[in-house]
Amino acid sequence: MTDAAPNPGESTAARPADFAPGRPILFRGATVLTMDPALGLLERGDVLVRGERIDSVGHDLPAPQDAVVIDAAGGILMPGMVDTHRHMWQTALRGFGADWTLSQYFVFYYLDWGTVFRPEDIHAGNLLAAVEALDAGVTTTVDWSHGLRTPEHGDAAVAALRAVPGRFVLAYGNLLGAPWEWANAPEFRAFVDRHFAAPDDMLGLQLAFDVTGDQAFPEKAAFEAARELGLPVTTHAGVWGATNDDGIRLMWDHGFMTPDVTYVHSATLGEDSYQRIAASGGRVSVSAESEQNAGQGYPPTWRLRRHGIPVSLSMDTSVWFSADLFSAMRATLSADRAREHLEAHAAGETVVHHRLRARDVVEWATIGGARVLGLDDRIGSVTPGKQADLVLLRNDRNPAMFPLLHPYGHVVYQAGRADVDTVLVNGRVVKHRHELLGTDLSRAREAVAATVEHTRRTLGEEAWQRAMAPEIPGTEPIPNPYTYSEYRGEGVAVRRTEDA
Repeated sequence: MTDAAPNPGESTAARPADFAPGRPILFRGATVLTMDPALGLLERGDVLVRGERIDSVGHDLPAPQDAVVIDAAGGILMPGMVDTHRHMWQTALRGFGADWTLSQYFVFYYLDWGTVFRPEDIHAGNLLAAVEALDAGVTTTVDWSHGLRTPEHGDAAVAALRAVPGRFVLAYGNLLGAPWEWANAPEFRAFVDRHFAAPDDMLGLQLAFDVTGDQAFPEKAAFEAARELGLPVTTHAGVWGATNDDGIRLMWDHGFMTPDVTYVHSATLGEDSYQRIAASGGRVSVSAESEQNAGQGYPPTWRLRRHGIPVSLSMDTSVWFSADLFSAMRATLSADRAREHLEAHAAGETVVHHRLRARDVVEWATIGGARVLGLDDRIGSVTPGKQADLVLLRNDRNPAMFPLLHPYGHVVYQAGRADVDTVLVNGRVVKHRHELLGTDLSRAREAVAATVEHTRRTLGEEAWQRAMAPEIPGTEPIPNPYTYSEYRGEGVAVRRTEDA
């Protein structure tokens, strides 16, 4: 970062020590993606932050006498990104399941080893995941925390999220328990009273559980608990082999499809289910990398767009993937366009105009996520009066960050987490000049190292290696009749025959 050319009375200091609470911050000369239809895109734009909020957006804004001025010329200033579904506790085993299918994921966590994670392991995974999110410009993350086997596990999750200066929503779940039981247990109610008795702008609460399609609909009691507590529900829907249209129908018939429900994945549902989601005002969280790799189904944005269902993006779990919403935007746009091309080719046609544009997926990663969480009146766009969750992308050492011609396309296809220069959450600078501020990465690393050692020792080396590298079934290649034994002339191949 270089200092901005000062206006009269303007301070150009931008050292971490100068970001005192309440001191105004002025971003000068950025390409500003406001994601606000009334403001649009500003070239060489300025954004002034006062306290926790965005004060003004425009050109050549006067700097307050005591402002810290950040030279953002050549960079992109955008709203903080929002990840609406991430199993943060699983970050402690980052990359362990890179070659898993969804079935192998279920076997590892749901059947074999989900019980080995202690409260301190939940804390470790959440801590590293929270730091990772901020580093990548994700200022709000839904912690789809389905490893909370006991309230003590929940306490550990909360402690980790409060230890990192990001904005989080704890989606409380227990994959090894029955939601109709744990959501109504006195211990869970005591947990809610202990941590969420008063509204907290930096940490929200949801209930996280799935609807299996059992015709007895035992999940009804969990929905009733959520309604009694005034909590939104997030649920994995339309996951191949796990949740289907029966679950959607049961929710509809019992009156639990409401605007505050988030349907994660929603990749293998029928048209009737999408229509019910749309009619009820529901929202969907798409995890394109996960859906393409693990097998939940094809990323459904091409269907959601047809029904006008609000879309947000998410990364699912670092046992496979990262907390990098640049990857999510790229995968989502590519999957949607690939589907459009394939549908056209099957009909003997050619796509000549893309329906889904780069700006659309940037919107889904920012204000779209805020809408899904019901926070769009506070975050998700660079709008005066909103809370200052902001990300500056700038990296003069990266050749891919110049020239900046199509800003939305640049965010999706050119930029990456290494280009995140400055991050503000609620007006607080949590990253600057590519360095995290106010977080203890070494502490998170030490905690995760202890979890890895505990898990590996508990599983045993044979089970550890078998889980990380599942066996590949034997396959024979398709016989190829075109086999060549010699070449004659100028690059002319001669096919081998029985008489040759």
